[in-house]
Amino acid sequence: MSAARSAKPARRGDTPNNPKAGSPQPVAQALGSSEPLARLALRLRDSNERFRAIENDLPQALRPHVQPGPIDDAGWSLLVSSNAVGAKLRQLLPRIEQTLTEHGWVATPIRVRVRSG
Repeated sequence: MSAARSAKPARRGDTPNNPKAGSPQPVAQALGSSEPLARLALRLRDSNERFRAIENDLPQALRPHVQPGPIDDAGWSLLVSSNAVGAKLRQLLPRIEQTLTEHGWVATPIRVRVRSG
């Protein structure tokens, strides 16, 4: 075999200075090195913090059926397991909004979305 055939072919994205340019990064590193991913991480953290703040406003039986959802410029989504849970959660929205305001968040619309699947 010739030396040219025995050498490994270069992978797409490989450069002489960074032979692992195409290799995966740890999630935390990727989030920190990409501005769009860093903004996404902030939104996820904000959504989870809001949910922790309102968790005590949810009846014990309802808590396993509600999850924090995406937050964007139009508002915050709470994900529910069924229409029945969504109906009950909508009744609690005034209390949830009050709790968020008490914890320092600016009033923003809350959407209740039924999870699919």
